Amino acid sequence: MLVIVYATHITPRLLYIWNFISHELTGKDVHITTDKNEFATHTGLCINYSQQRIQQNECWIKPHGLLFETNIQQQEIQCFQWNDLKVFFKTEGDIAFDIAAASFYLLSRYEEYLPHQKDMYGRFAHENALAYKEQFLHRPIINEWLLSFSQILQLKDSRFQPAKKMFEWLPTYDIDEAYSFKHKSLLRTFGAIVKDLFTGNFKQISLRLKVLNQKQNDPFDVYEWMDHLHQQYQLHPKYFFLVANQNGRYDKNILPNQPAFQNLIKQHSEKYSIGIHPSWQSGDNVLLLKKELESLKKIANQEIYDSRQHFIRFSLPHTFRLLIINGITDDYSMGYGSINGFRASVASSFFWYDLENESITTLRLHPFCFMEANSFYEQKQSTHDALKEMMAYYQIVKKIEGRFITIWHNTFLGTDKKFEGWRDVYENFVKEIKS
Repeated sequence: MLVIVYATHITPRLLYIWNFISHELTGKDVHITTDKNEFATHTGLCINYSQQRIQQNECWIKPHGLLFETNIQQQEIQCFQWNDLKVFFKTEGDIAFDIAAASFYLLSRYEEYLPHQKDMYGRFAHENALAYKEQFLHRPIINEWLLSFSQILQLKDSRFQPAKKMFEWLPTYDIDEAYSFKHKSLLRTFGAIVKDLFTGNFKQISLRLKVLNQKQNDPFDVYEWMDHLHQQYQLHPKYFFLVANQNGRYDKNILPNQPAFQNLIKQHSEKYSIGIHPSWQSGDNVLLLKKELESLKKIANQEIYDSRQHFIRFSLPHTFRLLIINGITDDYSMGYGSINGFRASVASSFFWYDLENESITTLRLHPFCFMEANSFYEQKQSTHDALKEMMAYYQIVKKIEGRFITIWHNTFLGTDKKFEGWRDVYENFVKEIKS
C-alpha cells in the first residue's frame, strides 16, 4: 500500500526522515508531494505534514519547524509523556508531537553539532545527550514511537499493514590486541619484562615465559573457542581488526607485517565478515586510514567496506566524511564508549545525514547498544550485573523486532585473570537466547 505525505515544500531533512520512517513502517520509499490535488485524490494512506488539516481521513501532523530550517542552532526541548513514552516537539494534530522532527533530531545526532563538552578521550560526552538527561538512553525510543504511530495509521486506514520485521542479533568483535604475549617484538617483550620486574609482578613474568616457550596458551588466543561457539549455535559474527602500522598509547596490537597476524586475519576473512578498526592515530592523521585499509585489503585479499572506530572515537561530521572518501559504506560505531545504551535512540540501521552539508549520504550506520568494556571499565559492573544488562537490552530490542548489535573483545573472552568470569557471561548469554 502506497503511503503519501503532503508538505508545502520538500527539504533534504524532510525527505531523509520520512524515507526512514516509511522504510521502518512499510519497507519502501515514501512518496512526498506538494500537490494538494494529488494528495486529496490519493486512495491509499495519507499523511498531512503541514500547518492545516486538508481532509478528514488523513493523519495530520502539524510540523514543529526543524525539518524546514537550514541552519544548526540550539533547540528548545521540553519532554512530556505520550502513550507511556517520553517525547518532545509538542504540536497539534492526530499525534501529540512532531514524530518526524523529533526522530530527525536524534538520528542526525543534531546535538553533537552544537557546542558541547568532550570527555577525557575527546569524544562527545554522553552526559551531554538528551537521551541521558531525560533517562531514555536505555531505550530504542524511535522504534517505540513508530510502533505507536503505526497503530494510529491503522486506525486511520484499516488497509494499512506495517511490514513484517525480523529481530536479529549480530555479534561483533574488536581485535585490538590479538595476543597478549606472542608475536611481539623483542623490544616490546623486554620492556614488558622490565616493567614487571620493577612492579614485582613475577607471576606475569612466569606466565609470559611459559607462553613464549609454548608451554601454555596465550591468554588472548581464544579464537578456536570462539569458532566452536559460532558453529555450535550457528552464529554469523563480524570481526573488526586494528592494523595500525606502528604502536601508540592506545594502539597496542601486533603489527600487520607479522606473519602470525596476517594468518589470523586471513583465516577469519575466509569464514566471517570482517572490517577495519581504524587506529587511534588515524583520528589525528587523515592519511593513515587509507594506509590501514590498504594493509587490511592486501592481507585479506578482498575489498573492505565495514568499519568501527577504535575507542568509539569519532567526531561529526569529519570522521564519517573521511570514511566515505575511503570507500567505507557501513559503519558500526554508533554507540558510546563510556556507557551502554542507544546513542541515536534507535535499534535499526540508517543512513548518515551530513547536517553541515544538509545532505543524505551513502554511509549506513549500524548502532550497537552493549559493549562489555563499558560494563567493566566505565560502569564498574560485576559479571552478574553485566549479564543482566545484556539480557535486558536483548529483550528490549527483540520486543520492537530491531537489530541487537553487541561488541566483545577477544581479550575478555580469554584466560587473563583480569577478565575472569567474562567468558562465562558471554557463553551463558548465548546459551540462554539460543536454547
